[in-house]
Amino acid sequence: MPDDAQSPAAILPTDEERGLLRDSVRRFLAQAWPVAGAVERGADHAALRRIWRQLAGQGVAALGSEPAEGGVRELLVVLQELGRAACPAPLIDAVLLNLALGDRRGDAAAIDRLLADIEGGEAYPCLSFGDVDPDRATGRASLAHGCVSGQLDFVEGAPAATHFVVVVAGCEPLLAIVQATAAGVTITPTRAMGTDGLCRVDLRDVPAVVVGVDRAHLRDLLSISRLAHAARAWGAADRSFELVVQYAKERRQFGQPIGRFQAIQHKLANNLIALRAVQASLDNAAAHHDRRVDDWRSFAAAAFAHAGPSLRQVSLETHHAFGAIGYAEDHEAPRHFRRVHLDVARHGGAHAAHEALAARYLAETPGELPELDLGEDANAFRREVRAWLAEHWPSERREAYEASENAHRDYEPRFARELGETGWLGLTWPARFGGQERSPYHWMAFLEEMNRVDAPRAGAPIQAAAWMSFGRPEQQARYLPELLRGEVMYGMWYSEPDSGSDLASIRTTAVRDGDEWVINGQKIWTTTYWSDYMWLAARTDPAAKPPHAGISMFVVHTDTPGITRRPIRTMYDGEFCNTFFDDVRVPADALVGEPGRGWEILTGSLGTERAYVGAGILMKLARQFEELCACIRGIEVGGRPLRLDPRVRDVIGSYAAQIEAGRQLALECVRILARGGMPTWEAAVTKVYAGELMERFHESALDILGMEATLSAGAAGAPMRGRLEQKLRHSLMWVISIGTNEIQRSLIAQRALGLPR
Repeated sequence: MPDDAQSPAAILPTDEERGLLRDSVRRFLAQAWPVAGAVERGADHAALRRIWRQLAGQGVAALGSEPAEGGVRELLVVLQELGRAACPAPLIDAVLLNLALGDRRGDAAAIDRLLADIEGGEAYPCLSFGDVDPDRATGRASLAHGCVSGQLDFVEGAPAATHFVVVVAGCEPLLAIVQATAAGVTITPTRAMGTDGLCRVDLRDVPAVVVGVDRAHLRDLLSISRLAHAARAWGAADRSFELVVQYAKERRQFGQPIGRFQAIQHKLANNLIALRAVQASLDNAAAHHDRRVDDWRSFAAAAFAHAGPSLRQVSLETHHAFGAIGYAEDHEAPRHFRRVHLDVARHGGAHAAHEALAARYLAETPGELPELDLGEDANAFRREVRAWLAEHWPSERREAYEASENAHRDYEPRFARELGETGWLGLTWPARFGGQERSPYHWMAFLEEMNRVDAPRAGAPIQAAAWMSFGRPEQQARYLPELLRGEVMYGMWYSEPDSGSDLASIRTTAVRDGDEWVINGQKIWTTTYWSDYMWLAARTDPAAKPPHAGISMFVVHTDTPGITRRPIRTMYDGEFCNTFFDDVRVPADALVGEPGRGWEILTGSLGTERAYVGAGILMKLARQFEELCACIRGIEVGGRPLRLDPRVRDVIGSYAAQIEAGRQLALECVRILARGGMPTWEAAVTKVYAGELMERFHESALDILGMEATLSAGAAGAPMRGRLEQKLRHSLMWVISIGTNEIQRSLIAQRALGLPR
C-alpha cells in the first residue's frame, strides 16, 4: 500500500516514526542487553525481570493498548530488535494480554491492576493458548470451582514469571490468570534445541481470575502471536545474516575474500531475497491489521506460512557460509539459529498456516487472493479498469483471440488501439507528453487488472520512458503520440551470439555515412521481432574504453531494407528470431539521444523493465493459482474430493503464502518508483523470486493433477485449457530473460550487500 495510507479509525504511526522506534530500541538493547553474555542472561530470571522493567520504561509494554500509539506494526519492529539481540523479554505475551483484556469481561479491578503492572514492567506475564493452540503438544488446562489445573508446555521465561495466563477451552473460551507464586504451580525446565529457556508448568487446583474471551477474538490473538514470533525469528535470522555478510568480506581463502566467490555471493543473495520477502509479508499483514482491513487474517496466515521454511533455510545457508566458525557456542550464530527454529515452530508451524490458507482457497465457496491495497485513488482506478475490460475484453473475445494463430504474440492490434483511446497507455507520463501524471500505484492497478483477464499487452512502457528521458524534442514529438494511441509495438535488438548477459561486448556496428548510419551485424533470441519498431544497440566507437562507452542506441523500423529475419519456434509455443543486418541504412535521426549513451539507455530500460517484470510474473501467477484451485475443486479421486487431500491442501497453502510474499516484494518496487527512485537490486530481487516461483508452481501443479496436467491446448480434457503445461514450458523464459537469474544474484550480492566484484 502507499506509504501514506492511513487508518480510517485513527492516524497511525508513520514509517519515519517506526524507523525512529527501531533505532531507539536497538541503541537501548546494545547498552542494556549486550551481545556478550546474552545467552547466560536469558537463563537468569533476575536479569529477565530487570530487562523487562527497563523495556517497559521505554513504553513498549503498552503496545497494542492504543493503536495511535503503536499497533501490531510497531510490535513487530520491536520484536525484530529483540530477536537480533537474543533478548527473550515477554513482549509477545504482554501485548497479547493488552489486546485480550481490553474489553474487561471479568473482574475489572483485577484486570486493570494486571494491565497497569504489565505496562509498568512490574508484572512478567506468560501466556499459553493451551489446547486451542494448533500445536498438539502445547498443553491443556481445565477450570473447576474457580481453580485451574493442567499442564502447559514450552512456556518461555517461566522462572521469571509473575503471572501465568492460560486459555481454557469450552463452549465459551476463558482466560485463567494465576499468580506464579501460588500453591499448586510447579515449573520444570525443558531443554529444547540444545538450550535452556523453555519450561513445563504444572497447575494443580490453582486459584484463578477468570476472564471471558470471544472465540473469534481468540483466533485473532493466535494470528497476531504467529506474526510476532515470526518477526522475532526474522530479527534473529537478519542479525546472523548481517554477521555472515561482514565475515564474507573479511575472511580470505585462496588469496581473496570468500565474498568474491560466486557460490558465496549467490548463497547470500538467496538469503537476502528470502529475508526481504518475509519482512514485506509480515509488514503487510500487520499494516492491514492496524488499518482494520478484514483480509489481514489471510495475510497473517500467508506471512507465517512463508516465514517458517524461508527463515529456517536462511539460518542453514548462513551457517554454511560461516563454516566451522559458526559451530562455536561463543559465536552469535548458534543462538540465532535456535531462536529461528523455536519461533517458527510455534502454533503448528507452517503446516497449520497452510491449512488456514487452503481453507480459504479450496472451500466450496472459495475466496480470491486479496486485492493489493494501492491507496484509495488507485483502488478506485482499478475498479474503473475492471469495468472497461468487462466491456472491451469479455471472455468470448478472449477465447476467440486465444484460438487465433497469433495468440502466442500476446498482442492484438485492435485491442491496443481501443486501449489507446483511454489514455491509460500514458498513465504515468508527464502531462507535457500527453500523459495523465498518475502514480506507479495506478500503473500497478492497471497491470493487475490486465493480467486478471489475460488481456494482451499494449504500448511500450520501456521505450516510452526512454524517449522521455533521452529522446530529442523532435523524436519525442514523432514517436510518443503513436505510442500513446496504441498504434505501434516495440521490440529490442540487444543479444548477440557472444553477447547475452555480457551486453557490453556487442559487436553489431553502426558507422556514420553522411546523413545516415550503416548497420552491420547479428542479433539473436528476439521475441518481439514482428514489432513495428526495434530498439537496437550497436557499437559506434570500437576504440572506446571501457567497451560499453562506445555503444549507441537506435530506433529502427522492421521493414528497413537489408534486414533478414529468421524466426524460430520456441519450446513454449512462441517464437524468437535471429536477425541479420547487411549494410542496413537508417537516417541520422534514428540515433536515440546522443552518440555513446546507448549503455545508459540500455541499462535504464532494463532497470525499468525489471521494476515491473517481477510484478507482471506474479500477477500472471496469481491468476493461474486461482484457476488451479478452481480446477482442484472440481475433481474427485476415488469418490473423495481432491480438495480434501491433505497433501494437496499443504501445497496450495504453501503457494498462497509464496505468491503473497512475492506480491509484496513487487509492491516495494512500486513504492520506490512512487518516491522518485529507481529500484535496481530491489527489482532484481523480485525478478529472481517471481521467475523461480513460476517454475516451482507449475511443476507442483503437475504433481497434483498427474498426467492430465500434461495435456496441451486443444487436447480433449486438458485442464485450464492446456495452460498448465504451456506455462511450465514458458516459465523457463522468465528465469533467463532480461538478465539471467544468476546475473541478477551477482548484482544483488554486489550492489545490495557490497560484496567484492
